[in-house]
Amino acid sequence: MNPKVFIFVGHSGAGKTTLIEKLLRELSGRGLRVATIKHAHHKVVLDTPGKDSWRYKQAGAVMSMLVTANELQLVADAVDRREPEELAQRFLGEADLVLAEGFSHAAGVKIEVLRRACTSSPRCMVEDGLIAMVTDVGEAHPQLPHFVLDDIGGIADFLLK
Repeated sequence: MNPKVFIFVGHSGAGKTTLIEKLLRELSGRGLRVATIKHAHHKVVLDTPGKDSWRYKQAGAVMSMLVTANELQLVADAVDRREPEELAQRFLGEADLVLAEGFSHAAGVKIEVLRRACTSSPRCMVEDGLIAMVTDVGEAHPQLPHFVLDDIGGIADFLLK
């Protein structure tokens, strides 16, 4: 199963994470299983050095999973498959929808979060896969659907169409 992937892009501080949090509550409240993928531009320690799953990865495991009574964490090599669509197909097949954050340069369907308080210049173009704007900048890509930041129900409806 290949879940539908929506990539949320925008400048730092525009409100992407907050919007995704609100959409997660709305969409899961509607009975959907929603997964997320976050792109980090900086180095992040995904596994604690010295712990078992880290040791397995160091010893050559292509994937290492830590399972507790309530959760699981997967650390996997993603050298050849880093795009949101590829990651969703590989790891998130149980989800109905995937909301990805970042990945401005990746191929895929994008929704830009743009707040005048940060900048009035969009990060992406329509040619980059941009399908909608969540913004208070009316002049940015006027040919696309525009949503205000707190129109969570409207944005969720749009994603589900």
